[in-house]
Amino acid sequence: MSLSLQRLTAVARKEFLHVLRDWRSLTLALAVPVLLVCLFGYALTMDLNHVPTAVWDQSRSPQSRELISLLDGSPYFDIRRTPGNYREITDALDRRSVMVVVVIPVDFGRRLLAGQATAVQAMVDGSDANNANLAMGYLNALARIYNRQVTVQRLDRLGVKPIDRTVTAEMRAWYNPDLRSVNVIVPGIIALVMAVIAAMLTSVTVAREWEMGTMEQLISTPLRVPELLIGKVIPYFTIGMADVVLAVIMGRFVFDVPMRGNAALLFGFASVFLCGVLFFGMMLSIRLKSQVLANQVALFATYLPTLMLSGFVFSIHNMPPPIQVITYIVPARYFIAAMRGIFLKGIGLEILGLNLALLLIYTALMVVLALRHMRFKLEA
Repeated sequence: MSLSLQRLTAVARKEFLHVLRDWRSLTLALAVPVLLVCLFGYALTMDLNHVPTAVWDQSRSPQSRELISLLDGSPYFDIRRTPGNYREITDALDRRSVMVVVVIPVDFGRRLLAGQATAVQAMVDGSDANNANLAMGYLNALARIYNRQVTVQRLDRLGVKPIDRTVTAEMRAWYNPDLRSVNVIVPGIIALVMAVIAAMLTSVTVAREWEMGTMEQLISTPLRVPELLIGKVIPYFTIGMADVVLAVIMGRFVFDVPMRGNAALLFGFASVFLCGVLFFGMMLSIRLKSQVLANQVALFATYLPTLMLSGFVFSIHNMPPPIQVITYIVPARYFIAAMRGIFLKGIGLEILGLNLALLLIYTALMVVLALRHMRFKLEA
């Protein structure tokens, strides 16, 4: 049977009026995306800069001061304390007032002048493993730089010209040359915003009709099931796309995330993913018939998988193999990969075609399940 545009428009208009009258939900639907983008964009960062550092300089020589200057002059370390013994060092690490401690031995300067090898002790707070690994990597890099400087100075004193390296590695990071974590996070936030807001909004629509006793009135009308569900989804699709526009604008102009791809393709992916999540929330609303329960299940079923299993925060390649298999059924995985590809790489359907196909399958599945559940409830 063909759908009646008149009945479809009537249902959509009714739902639009309800959304406009419920100004709290409308404000929440528009304010939460802005809040999430700001919260994740500013607070969630994988970069490590200005690490609080303590230096115990027992040598107090020109050589040790040169090392300290190199350490403090980098953007990665801020020297905030100069302890005088190991008790102060332990206390600073326990209180987390510093994360890195560098101890320069007494004979540091003398051994360097004599051309002898010397050691510098570095202690890192390992309670945060990721940041500790980054800090140790930066310390090793600075140590190599200082070691080269010392070698060049010693050869100059001996009147020997340093040997130029025959092989030099010039590294480039494509698509994100500054290695800004916000460039990776913001495209993922769009998926998180859409999944949470869309599923939560539609998860209460049909359940509200059951609880208010108005579903019987709708059943008695000539409305068909597809007209009812699609008409109810249209207002929330409009709100969801408005949220996408807000998130993209904030990402581009607030966080300066480059947009190298086709904006129309981006919104095309967003519309497909949004439809799937909306009908997923609708299915929960039909099945559970309780606004509170449907809302809670929608939040649990969308927020956690999108945050944990989509590659948004945690790399899928680093997960255990069984968990990697589970991520294949998380639709946000394909949407986030597409968003990052469009934002940062500027790629098109020649590469992202499979992602779009899988999202279309997900959306079609959610539409079919929602329609079947609704027909089952009406026939029961």
